[in-house]
This record gives sequence, structure tokens and C-alpha cells, in this order.
Amino acid sequence: MIRMKFSALAAAFAMLALGGSAALTPAAAQTRIFDELKVGVLAHDVSIFGHHKETGGDVNLELLFTSPDFLRILGAPRPHIGTDVNSDGNTSQFYAGLTWHLTLLPGVMAKSDALYVEASLGGAIHNGEADGPDNPNEKRLGSVALFRESLELGWKFTDFQTIGIYMDHISNADLATHNQGLTNLGLRMGFKF
Repeated sequence: MIRMKFSALAAAFAMLALGGSAALTPAAAQTRIFDELKVGVLAHDVSIFGHHKETGGDVNLELLFTSPDFLRILGAPRPHIGTDVNSDGNTSQFYAGLTWHLTLLPGVMAKSDALYVEASLGGAIHNGEADGPDNPNEKRLGSVALFRESLELGWKFTDFQTIGIYMDHISNADLATHNQGLTNLGLRMGFKF
């Protein structure tokens, strides 16, 4: 039941993101709220920072906002909200935080393209197992609210599109009894508004 509600929440998020981008008019573009929509396909629970237990793949949707002026002191990160929805009914997550962008190498193949790296910090809530008996097919994450980090190495191939290798990780940083952590890895495409 919780997993079904989580899928409905992810669908509502996707409609909000797509509807919000369609509502932008030329006048609104100067003071736009939304900056970029990212869509990805991820391998679920890869064995980078822990042991693989859960199966399936994840669909990732993330909406990045234009950085507000008050965040300039932190390097102008973009606020984001997003979700990873698991295809096998395992742990899915809804998350929010801040994303920092750094251009590594501009003009790789043309004047307007660039290699970049993005890193984010924030928090997540999930529908997986927090505590309980050990299950060989399910992670015990220790609490429903977790810390979340991500890293993306990508290529901006037009002014409005990117593609990148993306990894995200959720855990409670050993603040709870169980902290098995969950890492996903895959590819994402970005679409600037």
C-alpha cells in the first residue's frame, strides 16, 4: 500500500514538472522558477558502498530550480526535488536538497558544449525497511528520513540538453542501529527550460 502511494506521488511529481515547464511564457522566462528537468534510468542497490541486496532498476526524475540570490554565499547551488522509483517494488525514495555545478572543460567539440560535474547534498524519505528482522532481499536503512548525496559527470551537448553518468546514495550516517545504505548508478538526461 505504501509502495503504491509512493508511485502515485512520483507520477504527480512528473506531471508537476512537465506542467510547470509548459507554463513558462517568454515574459516568465526572465524570472523563471524551474531551471532543469533530469530523467534517468539507474541500476538499483549497486555494490559500491555496501552489499547488494535489492533488485530491479530505478526511474529517476529530478526538478532543479533556479538558484535564489541568498544562496550565492554558498556558491549558488540550485535547489532540487526528485524521486527514484524502483521497478521491483523495493526501496523507492523522494528527496530534496541543493546541487552544485562546475564546468570542467568548455568547448570540447563545439563552442557551446562542455564537460561538467555536479554534486548534491540533501535528505530523502523512503518506503523501504527501516528496522526489523534481517531480510536477505531488503536493506535495513535504520530510519525513514536519511541523508542523501549524489554525483554526476556529464556532457552538455547543446545549450538545453545534457547527458551524464549519475550516482546517488542514501544512508543515516550511523545515527541509527542499522545503516546498510543504498546506492544507485546509471544515466540521466537533462532538459533546460
